[in-house]
Amino acid sequence: MKEVKLTCEGKPVDLNEIGGMSFDECKKKLAELSKGLAHPARVEIVRMLENKPLEERCVCGDIVNALPLAQSSVSQHLKVLKEAGWIQGEIDGPCVCYCTVQGIMEYYLALMKRSLKGK
Repeated sequence: MKEVKLTCEGKPVDLNEIGGMSFDECKKKLAELSKGLAHPARVEIVRMLENKPLEERCVCGDIVNALPLAQSSVSQHLKVLKEAGWIQGEIDGPCVCYCTVQGIMEYYLALMKRSLKGK
């Protein structure tokens, strides 16, 4: 069987775009990303993925095994995180490899700083 190397590489976030956002756009994007983290299980999933070495991507089953949640609940949390912009997935047959979007943590912190400073 041919081994497929999952890279989970996607388009990284652009920290420079924050400077070009209006204050309202910045607050809106911060709120969207914050909503993605509005559940302890989602915070834990992001923590797990952020701390995984690049060569060791998580499949949904790995995340299910690490959390005290049903597979359907984990899948729903992954969907919310993906829609919010925190994670991306790469399909490999029946498996999906998940990782955080490159630079998302720095992007979130920069949005937070700008939003708290004001206009």
